[in-house]
Amino acid sequence: MDAERIQRLRWATLAVLSVSLIMLNLDNTILNVALPTLVRDLHSTTSQLQWIADSYTLVFAGLLLTGGSLGDRLGRKWIFMAGLFVFGLGSVLSAFSGSSDTLIVTRGFMGIGGAMAMPATLSIITNVFTVPKERAKAIAIWSGASGLGIALGPITGGWLLSHFWWGSVFLVNAPIVAAGILAAIWIVPNSKDVNIPKPDPVGSLLSIVALGTILWSIIEAPSKGWSSAPIVTGFVVGGFLLAVFLVWESKISHPMLRLHFFENPRFSMAASSIAIAFFVLGGASFLLTQYLQFVRGYSPLKAGALFLPLAGALLVLSPLSANVAHKFGTKVTVAFGLSVIGISAFMISLFTTSTSLLSVELTMGLVGVGLAFTMPPSAESVMGSLPRAQAGVGSATNGTLIQVGGALGVAILGSLLATSYSTHLSALRFFSMVPAQLRPVLKSSVGSALIAARSLPSSVGSQIASGGKGAFVSALSSSLLVAVGVAVLGAVLVLLILPARARGESEGQAKATDPSSIRLNDELSVAEREL
Repeated sequence: MDAERIQRLRWATLAVLSVSLIMLNLDNTILNVALPTLVRDLHSTTSQLQWIADSYTLVFAGLLLTGGSLGDRLGRKWIFMAGLFVFGLGSVLSAFSGSSDTLIVTRGFMGIGGAMAMPATLSIITNVFTVPKERAKAIAIWSGASGLGIALGPITGGWLLSHFWWGSVFLVNAPIVAAGILAAIWIVPNSKDVNIPKPDPVGSLLSIVALGTILWSIIEAPSKGWSSAPIVTGFVVGGFLLAVFLVWESKISHPMLRLHFFENPRFSMAASSIAIAFFVLGGASFLLTQYLQFVRGYSPLKAGALFLPLAGALLVLSPLSANVAHKFGTKVTVAFGLSVIGISAFMISLFTTSTSLLSVELTMGLVGVGLAFTMPPSAESVMGSLPRAQAGVGSATNGTLIQVGGALGVAILGSLLATSYSTHLSALRFFSMVPAQLRPVLKSSVGSALIAARSLPSSVGSQIASGGKGAFVSALSSSLLVAVGVAVLGAVLVLLILPARARGESEGQAKATDPSSIRLNDELSVAEREL
């Protein structure tokens, strides 16, 4: 594909990649509203529900660095298309799974495809948009699409469940995958690292096993206990393997992960800001879905619809945040975004069993505002600090931090909520009068308490239902305060560490707007692209 055609179709390329990215991130949250349905239809246990929700994220995060490296080496377009195909196949298999265990495996298979496709999206954008100001706008749209996918998950899942069976939340991916592959064939250009470094199979294996072990420990900790022997062992083994991976990557001549990237505060602090944003988003979404359905009694569709303000704010403000960052600097813009996220998390911590719908919607919109001013300028800083030939690994590193941040948010905030919920419920006066064999069921989750309450006499059941909802709201409040602290700490660190602008940015932008410079950039980038 010649340079003129690449530039002419660059916005169409962005559209193809953004729609695909929305679909890939949608799967992180689309299942949240479907979990109660899976209990009824597949008779899933609590542990199986957790793995159904998290197996996709686990495999996704564990393979992202490998996927980015493959794209840099073999060609980003082809790895992107292959990833979409694997993701689509996994979606169809998931839709027709006959058991919980089968669904866990097929969800993990979908994660393989996501890990191949996702890093390619941002690295292709970085190579196609060579003018800094245009690239910043394109990355802002990409970042908005990333967050929009996560925000649309509950909405889409709720609508599909109100019209079709639970498998539809997976089958909906198939036509999008087919359209994405066909569009990529004709529109998306290929690019790769012109140096084509040697593969790093040892580094790939270590990264997968280390991240997989650590994430397994995080995911299982809420049910097994943070201090239990399996979890402590998992963290020790995972930490050791991670240390071995870092040592290996620092010594090898052709590392999969360039550790020197993190020496640049523009890269390291911006990437950390994205991880913090997704920590709060992932944990808050996980808890809010339960709050809306169990405590407030809303249907999956109504609960999902309450995420619309979040999605709307992201859609409208993400493209504008690039201009804000250009005017006020990345430091101020990202710190503002994280501060707004912290404020919105604090507002969620104030929710009660009777909070008005207007308050819920305004809070969700505020979450979207914070994400819109955090993600795009942070992502642009991450990718703008890297050589374009190494965009795949940089994009994969960024994506890995997104997945790890979200997983940490679900695991840590979920664990805190479970512990606090059990404590508050046990302290209620009526709890001592509940039969001993029923107490573990009530303490396991608010959903279990409500199910048990319906099977008991109304005089007892009403107390259990009311007490369970009250205990959940108290636990929600204390858990979200941790998210507030993380977001505020992130904002302070951004102000202290993240550069306001890239070095020489003004000069670079001046050169980039010069026509001869644009032609030179195009000629140089052609050398990095193949048909």
